Amino acid sequence: MNSPDPAPILDWYDRHARRLPWRVPPARSRKGERADPYHVWLSEVMLQQTTVAAVGPYFQKFLARWPRVQDLASAGLDEVLTAWAGLGYYARARNLHKCANAVVGEYGGVFPDTEYGLRALPGIGPYTAAAIASIAFDRHATPVDGNIERVMSRLYVVETPMPAAKPALRELAAGLTPSARPGDYVQAVMDLGATICTPRSPRCVICPWQGACKAFATGMTDVLPRRAPKPERPVRRAVAYWMVRGDGAVLLRRRPETGLLGGMMEVPSGPWEEVEMFRDAAPVKADWVELPGLVEHGFTHLRLELKVMAARIDGRSKADGVWIPVEKFGDHALPTLTRKVVRHALSHIGKGEAFS
Repeated sequence: MNSPDPAPILDWYDRHARRLPWRVPPARSRKGERADPYHVWLSEVMLQQTTVAAVGPYFQKFLARWPRVQDLASAGLDEVLTAWAGLGYYARARNLHKCANAVVGEYGGVFPDTEYGLRALPGIGPYTAAAIASIAFDRHATPVDGNIERVMSRLYVVETPMPAAKPALRELAAGLTPSARPGDYVQAVMDLGATICTPRSPRCVICPWQGACKAFATGMTDVLPRRAPKPERPVRRAVAYWMVRGDGAVLLRRRPETGLLGGMMEVPSGPWEEVEMFRDAAPVKADWVELPGLVEHGFTHLRLELKVMAARIDGRSKADGVWIPVEKFGDHALPTLTRKVVRHALSHIGKGEAFS
């Protein structure tokens, strides 16, 4: 069996590279065009724990609104959070804004071109630094995402279950990265994992690395990478309080900057707790009505169940938050969870099941 050689994968990439909004063509056909570090950084932050299909429209919307890093830095954080709404993991949006300000304020609007320099920026960890260094500046760096992990696991038959296998897979991937065209190479392996070496039913018959793949030779492509059983996510419960003023405005408040959905707007709720019964902690005295059903939402490490209570509130009540007309909700950064609560409340109140 041949040892893995970067040449076949680069030849394959030259012919089959995916066309993505943030990507320039492979070196052999791009006629001097270079990747824009701002585009690479923006796309890599958006792509963390998000699919390419979901990111495309957001990326183009951000570029249309903030075409340069200077434009993004001058935007207000609420503007950025609102534009980000729906992508999830909102700490990324806050760090995006901080990083843009750091690039402009400390580096004159020019991104550092090394992994070390990039790591000094807010929100840029080892993976993102390596991705920007290799793709934008063609540095010899190896970002390892899920696609590359899967390719390496099969190429070398790494049977250690994930996530324990990650360090070994990073080392194997780094050992294959060539000195020539490292940016094209890492994108080629990402594309290979996304289009051919897929999690299920890999298309081994057309894989450029078929001859060097130990998993293909031993019939193990369908069982690699191995994964340790996922622990069951705990369930947290809380009560959300839908407060409506006489003019129809609804009270929303901003969550703390740290923690889940940090800095995002929410329908006020009590603490999210691992309890059997929902704990009532209404922020103001009112004639509360319990709405039918629950709002359920999944985070990476937990599941949340919200019971929704609704009441008409005197606008002079000292409740923490801001009164916003429902038709103006689109002007604010509402995460998916808040949107679920809004839909739940409006659907039941609209049916006359509350305030009757």
